[in-house]
Amino acid sequence: MELTADQRRHLRGLAHHLNPVVMIGNQGLTDAVLREIAVNLDAHELIKIRVLGDDRALREEFLQTICRELGASAVQHIGKLLLIYRASDGDKPKIDLPKAKKKG
Repeated sequence: MELTADQRRHLRGLAHHLNPVVMIGNQGLTDAVLREIAVNLDAHELIKIRVLGDDRALREEFLQTICRELGASAVQHIGKLLLIYRASDGDKPKIDLPKAKKKG
């Protein structure tokens, strides 16, 4: 799911007070870490992930892999924090996103 700029701004505002719920350590993005991210996305829809290490390119690769594997959307990558969103599968999502504005 591709997020609009307004939707990303809305999600960043909601995430401001959140603490990271998952940490990616020296072992990298393992299957266990991916499962933990999936569980937290199911529970919260919007999560912060802390990535240890100083390699920005590797953090960006983690972000892309998480989004691709779990069907999530990248909201923000700032420093060592990744902000990820995935709407719940249920009828009523927990987070109401602003509607995409029509062009024209």
